[in-house]
Amino acid sequence: MAERRWKFWGWGLEGSGLAPAEERRLFEFYRERIGFRDVERRPPPQVADIALRAPRLQPPASLAALCSAEPHQRLAHTYGKSFPEAVRIFAHDFSNAPDVVAQPGSEQDVGGLLEWATDAGAAVIPFGGGSSVVGGVEPEVGEDFRGTISLDLRGLDRVLEVDRASRAARIQGGILGPDLEAALRPQDLTLRHFPQSFEFSTLGGWIATRSGGHFATLYTHIDDFVESLRVVTPAGTLETRRLPGSGAGPSPDRLLIGSEGALGVITEAWLRLQDRPTFRAGAALAFDDFIAGAKAVRAVAQAGLYPSNLRLVDAEECRANGVNDGSYALLVLAFESADHPMDVWQARALELVQDHGGRLLPDASAAEAWRTAFIRMPYNREVQVPAGIIADTFETAITWDRLEAFHGAVMAATEQAIRKATGRPGLVTCRFTHVYPDGPAPYFSFHALGRQGALMEPWRHIKHAASEAIIAGGGTITHHHAVGRDHMPWYERQRPALFGAALAAAKAVLDPAGILNPGVLIPARAG
Repeated sequence: MAERRWKFWGWGLEGSGLAPAEERRLFEFYRERIGFRDVERRPPPQVADIALRAPRLQPPASLAALCSAEPHQRLAHTYGKSFPEAVRIFAHDFSNAPDVVAQPGSEQDVGGLLEWATDAGAAVIPFGGGSSVVGGVEPEVGEDFRGTISLDLRGLDRVLEVDRASRAARIQGGILGPDLEAALRPQDLTLRHFPQSFEFSTLGGWIATRSGGHFATLYTHIDDFVESLRVVTPAGTLETRRLPGSGAGPSPDRLLIGSEGALGVITEAWLRLQDRPTFRAGAALAFDDFIAGAKAVRAVAQAGLYPSNLRLVDAEECRANGVNDGSYALLVLAFESADHPMDVWQARALELVQDHGGRLLPDASAAEAWRTAFIRMPYNREVQVPAGIIADTFETAITWDRLEAFHGAVMAATEQAIRKATGRPGLVTCRFTHVYPDGPAPYFSFHALGRQGALMEPWRHIKHAASEAIIAGGGTITHHHAVGRDHMPWYERQRPALFGAALAAAKAVLDPAGILNPGVLIPARAG
């Protein structure tokens, strides 16, 4: 049986998507909440529908076997999974398709490809699973390069070494989440890092974008697991020392984690692991008010209990995803351990939550419904865009003392922007994805009725207003979605100017010709 290909126009594998019942529920919600009326929808594009520019690059004979200009490959490496990218996909706009897709099978291949790209004046876009939602993988590099190469790292897909005593492993950067966990299972080990894109994203991508796994407290970001890195740059290979901790100057790992392919290509990493959990406890609780739920979350976060899940979902978000009828905000609480029962931790957390007005639900069905909806969400965009619905998300983090005012300001700014951009009210919802003792990571979603063929301008207006509100309120422009091209204007305002200059200087040393992901994280050099 032929292996199923990844979609070039949507999420996951060809043949996958929302079930008819899921699609009906989603559009029934839109009819009730934003006045959607059924329209004829444009079907997904086919390879034969797309007119691609002829490749401008020809690899040398020594690298030809690693390179492809096959149309499906080029299409599948043009975009990530953001809303504006989906709009352009359904408009059959692949004007920035890479000229070549290169698939190295070794670190030496990576070095050879970077050398060729430098000599050829080609931009290189490191590519893992292509799950970026911030414009992080599109070869949108301007006219200063003679062509573009999408560097697909999924051939570097092995667990190379396991140190059971230290509970760590040396793993290649192109391995996908499910394959990583399957390789660790015989040792009864796990990374326990599960971003929403887990099935279709790579370890190197997680590290390059400072991915957030969906365990809500303690080990939240991939940063927490990186022990050392090996990175190939146009200037040479950089490997950091493997240590449990160090006070020897600024950390090179910290510079490279979150570098979004602009400083080098992550080929290997030593990762801290955990024993597979065997003890679990969990509950679902209801709140009449989202901010009351936030106060309960703060109490648990500051108690040092570190639940694996402490996710607060507002009532409208629950309704939008078929979790409940919108009559209450949901708090999902869960604990796990490989060492001891969690009943005492669970009991104390429940006391704290109930002290703040949380009502224990009779079963965990709402929590399970949320989990299922969360995993299925990426498929929604495949039907929203062709139906003319503007639906997107943005996430941030803020300290507890500013949360209530910040939440209100961001919700209001986004709601006003929807009304101004579309001429009618829309819907804005919020949930907490991650929680720290000093503050939460609020994750906002917005839904608005747009007009088929004219979705980009209203989306830009809403995105701009929401981003401005986040920066004005003191939040971060991104908590775990990375910077990409979409967030660059606000990231440049968020970071200190001197740090931006220092980052540009580091890129000039590691990538003298500026070929790596130009315009992402660091402005592309002119000329």
